[in-house]
Amino acid sequence: MLMLCLTWGFNQIAIKLVLPEIPPYLQAMLRSAGALAVILTIAVVRGTKLFERDGSLPAGLFCGLMFGVEFVLIFHGLQYTSASRAAVFLYTAPFFVAVGSYQWLGERLRTAQWLGLAVSFAGVAFAIGVPQADVDANVLLGDLMVVAGAVLWAATTLCVKATKLGRCPPEKALGYQVAMSIPILGLAAWLAGETIPKVPGALTLSLMAFQAIWVVGMTFLIWFSLVKVYSASKLSAFTFITPLIGVAGGYAIMGDHLTPAFGVAALLVIAGLYLVNKPAPRAA
Repeated sequence: MLMLCLTWGFNQIAIKLVLPEIPPYLQAMLRSAGALAVILTIAVVRGTKLFERDGSLPAGLFCGLMFGVEFVLIFHGLQYTSASRAAVFLYTAPFFVAVGSYQWLGERLRTAQWLGLAVSFAGVAFAIGVPQADVDANVLLGDLMVVAGAVLWAATTLCVKATKLGRCPPEKALGYQVAMSIPILGLAAWLAGETIPKVPGALTLSLMAFQAIWVVGMTFLIWFSLVKVYSASKLSAFTFITPLIGVAGGYAIMGDHLTPAFGVAALLVIAGLYLVNKPAPRAA
């Protein structure tokens, strides 16, 4: 999970670096298309039967729909709200996973674990620097879109855990979602009038390869493999680390301003994760 969060944190920087040459919906669509090729290749190498009838099609299509709409909401919301606010609201997802796990998966979180989620989220908010001034109706609309994206992210995680997708090979569970996201994101790009005016440069192409092959094609595959085995709420809690890594990477790579408050925020996140993952005391 630490390796995944490190990758996802730097992926945010990769997306920002690519945006000047490839707009968001097209970037996400091309990333999904490249990742689908990677997933199919891995399935062939491992001998995974992707098209075998196992009753997972309805759940797979539903998860794929949520996966695609999730990215549409997040990217569209970013047109109204700031990236810092979006990062905080996106990482409300672990709360929704925890609630959903309690309601539908029978996972019980102790008081200390709920407190840990709250402390970690406070650390993310502190690191990114919210609240912000000048919040109008448009900003609030963008915030709500990002929160809706977080809900869909959580719902996708729960869907994989609770349905027949949880018994599918990870290549098949992720393949449904990536394949469904391609036409959804393509439609969003067409409606938004997005185009790529010129051939992207070497840096942009290499970053797109990084996103398609490693981020979506490999780390998402690892994520779904973990979701099948481990507690969804505890795994999701680790994603609080991702925006902190993104802030640190922005400082190191893009020259973003980094304050001493980041150290305090990191301690809050670590403390929250400790509370979430601390074993329950044994009964005497």
